[in-house]
Amino acid sequence: MLKASTSHHITSLCDYVAHARQADLPEAVAEKAKHHVLDTFAAMVTGVDLPVGRIAIAYCRAQGGVPTASIAGTDFLTSTVNAALANGMIAHADETDDSHPAAIGHPGCVVVPAALAAAEQVGASGADFLRAVVLGYDLYARVNLALGPREIYDRGHGPYSIGGAWGAAAAAGLLLDIPRDRLPYLFSNVAQQTSGIATWMRDADHIEKAFHFGGMPARNGVSAATMVAAGFTGLDDVLNGRGNFMDAFSSQPDRDVLIDGLGTRFEITLTNIKKWCVGSPIQAVLDSLEWLMKNEGVTGDQVEEVRVHMPPGVIDVVVDRGMSDISCPFCVALMLVDGRFTFKDSHDPARMRDPAVLAMKEKVSLVPSEILRKAKPIRQAIVEVHLLDGRRLSHRTYAVKGVYEDPLDRPEVAAKAEDLMAPVLGADPCRAMIEKVFALDQVPDVRDFRSFLQRTQEPDQK
Repeated sequence: MLKASTSHHITSLCDYVAHARQADLPEAVAEKAKHHVLDTFAAMVTGVDLPVGRIAIAYCRAQGGVPTASIAGTDFLTSTVNAALANGMIAHADETDDSHPAAIGHPGCVVVPAALAAAEQVGASGADFLRAVVLGYDLYARVNLALGPREIYDRGHGPYSIGGAWGAAAAAGLLLDIPRDRLPYLFSNVAQQTSGIATWMRDADHIEKAFHFGGMPARNGVSAATMVAAGFTGLDDVLNGRGNFMDAFSSQPDRDVLIDGLGTRFEITLTNIKKWCVGSPIQAVLDSLEWLMKNEGVTGDQVEEVRVHMPPGVIDVVVDRGMSDISCPFCVALMLVDGRFTFKDSHDPARMRDPAVLAMKEKVSLVPSEILRKAKPIRQAIVEVHLLDGRRLSHRTYAVKGVYEDPLDRPEVAAKAEDLMAPVLGADPCRAMIEKVFALDQVPDVRDFRSFLQRTQEPDQK
């Protein structure tokens, strides 16, 4: 039982998790949650055949485990914890998944795999799965916001894995039906497993990055939930007192942010779905370039120079680090050379060595912009094109389609998912899966999705 000295912060969080099990989601929130589940499933389906997916699957197959949950792209079951790990990595094998700009996070690749694994363990309904996903997004974002995302970075941590572990724990804890009086132990145990440092920015293979962003926090959050469900205990209040979580990760934490607006402000509604399957800071860049190509008739053979103006704090994330989908110069060059930007071409290693793309890339420079440093919405971009005929054209993107200020609607989310999944699953199974996600609140058992996400033939492990 909670002690009299327990703070109202931990009490309010536990009350919210307990209430979320029975709460009816507002219609708009439930619809947005379906969009993010579908978007994450699409990221998982496409991530299976990428290097991250192959290695995550091979690793978890070797670990074995009690067969309770599935891994995308496989024909076997594994433990709940291993499934969360593998699917979390697979969901961030690429830059396809969603993002929460204010919290500096990618909630989908953590929360959805964690909730899916826990839901499969207990045979949860689609309605309960949706509630868990919404709850997970709330905790993911609020933990980062309470600590201060820039503060997390300044201390050498990574906000993606910090809030991620808490979001995964909350989602799994709801589905595993951890009693109200034991919920403080859930937060205490996930606090002990919260980890992650910002060295992911130096990872040229995307494998450590996928572990940091998706696999590790999903695994750690689900571990905390399954441990407490199995009888582990912990502190009554890990948010306050000696050695508490908040002070360990921030010099100026704001605990009130954790509970402000709980039940009225749903963080999933403030989360972006990517229009372009690239690193988040490149979204506005491609949008601006697309506008110039469509409205000003710009083509690659006209270009003398391209200057991409971006907020100073994101340029080091999207410089040419050897990964196509987070290399802004490569993405710009590819779009100009091809006259379009597709998932297939942007993930073809041969295009990274294409002489025409390499020559165009030499014309692209990234320019830090003080104007964009504090611009709202964040992650704006200005693309300035110098043409051989002497003209200079530019376009500024304020909000890319898909950000929460201008969200994708149901048909647009479905179109993105179909574009990504149909080549893998086939057109008819893909459409059937999309329809099932949009009817999630009517699905009696989330394990029904295994027929779509799993395969009888796994990807080549070579």
